[in-house]
Amino acid sequence: MARRCSITGKGVQTGNNVSHSNRKTRRRFLPNVQQTSLYSEALGRMVRLKLAASSIRTIEHKGGLDAYLMGAAEKRLTAEAIRLRKEIAKARASAS
Repeated sequence: MARRCSITGKGVQTGNNVSHSNRKTRRRFLPNVQQTSLYSEALGRMVRLKLAASSIRTIEHKGGLDAYLMGAAEKRLTAEAIRLRKEIAKARASAS
């Protein structure tokens, strides 16, 4: 299972454990990635995504998956999120 957020691209970072005697050993900082289903109003269905917990909070704060994706800058989204954004825009255009 890849530890990468489907929307923001947040992934594993590396760093050091530093002991009291200041010895350094390598370690990994793992993101809190969860498999979630979010409802897309434009598509009328649930969308399964692997999201970081911080991304889930942000999506809920912005008013849902559709509002978040349409308001986000394209350069900040992953390829999967851009594909989903285009699908939502197409569904909104055909609905109106």
